[in-house]
Amino acid sequence: MRPFTTVRYEKRGAVAIVTLDRPQALNAYNMAMRDDLAAVFGAADEDPEVRALVLRGRGRAFSTGGDLTEFGTAPSPLTARAVRWRRDVWGRLLALRAATIAAVHGYAVGGGMEMALLCDLCVAADDARFALPETGLGMIPGVAGTQTVARHAGLARGLDLVLSGRWLDARAAVNAGLVARVVPAARLEATALGLARRLAVLDPRVVHAVRRCVRAGHDLGLDGARALERRLAVALEARR
Repeated sequence: MRPFTTVRYEKRGAVAIVTLDRPQALNAYNMAMRDDLAAVFGAADEDPEVRALVLRGRGRAFSTGGDLTEFGTAPSPLTARAVRWRRDVWGRLLALRAATIAAVHGYAVGGGMEMALLCDLCVAADDARFALPETGLGMIPGVAGTQTVARHAGLARGLDLVLSGRWLDARAAVNAGLVARVVPAARLEATALGLARRLAVLDPRVVHAVRRCVRAGHDLGLDGARALERRLAVALEARR
């Protein structure tokens, strides 16, 4: 694997750890980080040993979202959008075979918050702060925030958070359904890795099927979701 300039990648047994590594920019993601994340998610997905992945940030923040210093540097908005579509980093994160856990501390703002919500589980340190300021800046959240927030928190709270841009502390994020659990900052790494190790010992085929059922069920209605659940269960039994 080639060296990365904006992320760190390591494996501990069946657990992959991806660390956003632009601490001087509070881990704001730029084009280089987009390319590094595309490569690292691909490497993790192609490694049959990886069964769980922890996504975290180095320094004082998880991530403050898109790097504003790069806004407007593309030849045109259409060109920028085409580049994003060709390298769908966030779709790659959603499609990973491995279960994914976001370990969030400090600021998780804009795309940083959205990135965390694309993971299967989000564990937050007690110093974590969340917000989606894009609407107030004249933009639509660009990392699926209009979809993931409402799926986690419900339509009313989702609209509130996306439209108002108001801040949530870690406890409020738990109460809103955005975060699975809150731990002291000193325990964040151990908690996330412990959870990842527990998920990594499960049958990866079952984990993948369960994640697909839960995520797809939001869009299928109860009857369609039950039918999907049955199909995946039958397929798993046929492979035993």
